[in-house]
Amino acid sequence: MTSNLSSFFNPQPERSSRLLRTSHLRIDGISLTLGNRKVLTDISLTVSSGQRIGLIGENGSGKSTLLKVAAGLLTPDQGTVRHETQFGTAVGLFHQTPPFAPDATVAQAIESAIKRVRMVTDRVDSLAQEIAKAPSDTNVVERYAVALTEAERLNAWDIDYTIATTLSGLGLEDITEDRRCDELSGGQLARLSLAWLLLHEPEILLLDEPTNHLDDYAKEYLERTLSTWRGPVLVASHDRSFLDSTITGVADLDPSPIPAQENHSADHVQEDSSGISEFTGKYSDYLAARALARIQWQRQYRDEQAELERLHRVIQDSQQIGHLDWKPRTEGGAAKKFHADRNAAVVSRRVKNSTARFETLKSNQIAKPPTEPRFSAMAVARHDSQLEKSRQGLAVSNLELESRLEPVSFKLAPDEKLLVTGVNGTGKSTLLRLIAGELTPTGGSIRRSPDARIGLLHQENRIPKLLSNTPNAEVTNSPEGSPTAAEAFTSAVGADCAMRNTIGSFGLLRESDEDLPVDALSVGQLKRLELAIVLAQSPDILLLDEPTNHLALSLVSVLEEQIPDYPGIVIIASHDRWLRDRWTGLHIQL
Repeated sequence: MTSNLSSFFNPQPERSSRLLRTSHLRIDGISLTLGNRKVLTDISLTVSSGQRIGLIGENGSGKSTLLKVAAGLLTPDQGTVRHETQFGTAVGLFHQTPPFAPDATVAQAIESAIKRVRMVTDRVDSLAQEIAKAPSDTNVVERYAVALTEAERLNAWDIDYTIATTLSGLGLEDITEDRRCDELSGGQLARLSLAWLLLHEPEILLLDEPTNHLDDYAKEYLERTLSTWRGPVLVASHDRSFLDSTITGVADLDPSPIPAQENHSADHVQEDSSGISEFTGKYSDYLAARALARIQWQRQYRDEQAELERLHRVIQDSQQIGHLDWKPRTEGGAAKKFHADRNAAVVSRRVKNSTARFETLKSNQIAKPPTEPRFSAMAVARHDSQLEKSRQGLAVSNLELESRLEPVSFKLAPDEKLLVTGVNGTGKSTLLRLIAGELTPTGGSIRRSPDARIGLLHQENRIPKLLSNTPNAEVTNSPEGSPTAAEAFTSAVGADCAMRNTIGSFGLLRESDEDLPVDALSVGQLKRLELAIVLAQSPDILLLDEPTNHLALSLVSVLEEQIPDYPGIVIIASHDRWLRDRWTGLHIQL
């Protein structure tokens, strides 16, 4: 089912006049269970031409799964997906798997993206030659006209220019065409996959975290491209600035912030975990509307509970009218009976009316607003930290790594925070790995306390590597053979640390997710698990490489709020414009 945020939410789709007919992506009543976990429940959503819908929700809420269902890569248990399109390619999905062969060259990958354009231009050339041989053949002339119209629609004559501008816009202009795709870095491969999809021009565009490896320039290019996209766009993204400047509406997979009725068939409040909440407007508008809707929900719940309590007291107290010791003036038996009967009738009517109102309100009362997620990871690490203010902090002097990082220098006190920004390839991740001791510099120096604990949250998923470094870990609870999240946590940090700082104390994973096998966790859940592993060891120097990637938007906001209070040094490498615009600590640009 679809629920709307009070008067703030408008499910009416916006229409685009750019197409003669409107294209639609229609998702109707989708439910899907993977393994023992129900990932999607009764999801319905329509995205039309001119709409760019931001798909948001907590990690593990099913955003990537829904995109795969929409693309036809997963078959739902219930529900249907329809692609109502006008032209050739119906739907295209940007996700973790590149759409070209790993051993292909960059040139071959690009050519596979524009294969349809090449075929159309070849058809135009071939039919033109046929017309030259038989100019009176009306059948050939008609087929030529159709092919020419299709070529013009695809901007076939400008395709080489389009390729160049797309590669440049996504920061790929310096990669040689003969380079093999399996030789590219992870970021380059992701950007090439995005370039492939944009050049392929599917009518319905599905994007799963498209900005993870994009710098400001590339993000701005993608925003401009999507603003003129002719078909429906559905995008799951953690990037708040990107969402705010790109989308025309929000689809939230989290439980609806609309008040729900209380479930009287059980001893607990039923949370509406199905359906989707839709909102028309920018992401920042959605945040404001959701916050106001929650305030109204809390006020309504408070008022209803107060009224229920009042009615309950009335029912309990309304056993008699007037003073308890009041007696009629005459002691006659008839008078006593008359007044007693009248008193009983009035009391009965009052109790009956109050009881009826009480039962009606109780049966229709709204559920208690769910508790906001409490991310306490930074607080747990802060409590456990043994950092001494007398330590020397961190001094980086002319630190460099040949071909990867130009010389950089800075000094940080034991509790200072630093944001490192810069375009792709300037060495942000390299800088963090040098400080962590994972790489050896070719020049410069790093000075820090010799016993300083250093924790590095990598940009990519490192859980398999962490587990491979603890071969003796006990795995007992996962029937799939993969360790559970809780077991992986204990294996990575050690039993003593895991007992001191339990995985549940961080508020990063739901209790039910702690027993899920690692192989069943979403990318965002894996990121949460790795963050818990890093913070459990209470590093004196905390290094975060693109920490907002893959994390739910609500968690990212709380993480940013708590970083200034962390007792040690924090260095963040990030492309996140929302974070950068609100950063109050030190800042360097590579």
